[in-house]
Amino acid sequence: MKRRTRKIFLFVLLLVILWLIIAQFIMTYRITDDEAKAKFKKAGIELFTETINANNFKLHYAKTGNDSLPTLFFLHGSPGSWMKFGEYLQDTDLVKKYRMLSVDRPGFGYSEYGNAKNLSEQSTIISVLLNRLQNNRPIYAIGRSLGGPLAAKLVADNPTMFSGLVLLASSIDPDAEKPEKWRKFLATKPLNYFVPGAWEQSNQEILYLKNDLRKLAADFATIKCPVYVMHGDKDELVSISNVDYAKKMLVNAKSVSVTIIPGGGHYVSEYNFEEVKKMLLQFY
Repeated sequence: MKRRTRKIFLFVLLLVILWLIIAQFIMTYRITDDEAKAKFKKAGIELFTETINANNFKLHYAKTGNDSLPTLFFLHGSPGSWMKFGEYLQDTDLVKKYRMLSVDRPGFGYSEYGNAKNLSEQSTIISVLLNRLQNNRPIYAIGRSLGGPLAAKLVADNPTMFSGLVLLASSIDPDAEKPEKWRKFLATKPLNYFVPGAWEQSNQEILYLKNDLRKLAADFATIKCPVYVMHGDKDELVSISNVDYAKKMLVNAKSVSVTIIPGGGHYVSEYNFEEVKKMLLQFY
């Protein structure tokens, strides 16, 4: 019996060790620049990528379109990378009309992968890139899910820079966030080593989120550009109540346009590409 117990223990230990190794290399949600450029080349689109030093932080982004055009600036959710908006960056209709930038948010992709930051820190880092790439043409910030509050923070922190803000299935209401007390346990050592790939830093920034959103509440009044909200009424991850919160908080926005997608889930930017594209094409 002791020999059998020992075998079971060794087998379980082996599984744990294997998972600890595997967990570091799966679900990273990123591809190399060379792989991405090859994919875009097949679509007939030239892709530019770069990593800049932004306040001593290595920030990575991708770009398509002519630098003289108005800019669509995309911010992915959690977890994710700039490639979450790859379909947009290689769309020929959008490329003709806009320069498009999609950033690896801090801690994801190739922006110091694993080094998660809170909302204010992310805005400070990304603002360096935005200021560097200013071309005196309109800029529109587009954020999906957790990228939404960051897009709002960027607009609030750079009030004269943006011509529009787009919130796609965005989590901006602190009271709509679920408690999820288990996240604190997953963030402690050694449990955090068991969380696969980019989910570890995703867990960390979601822990920051509720407090971040409380602070963001005061920033909404400084947003004066037009705001466009799109949300599925069957969103299983981010409550549709966030739409009412946006309308309540954006008191000084030039306008607040809301599109509710009947039967739509959380992944609006992916599953409702044509609706989002149509909206973006109308901006300029």
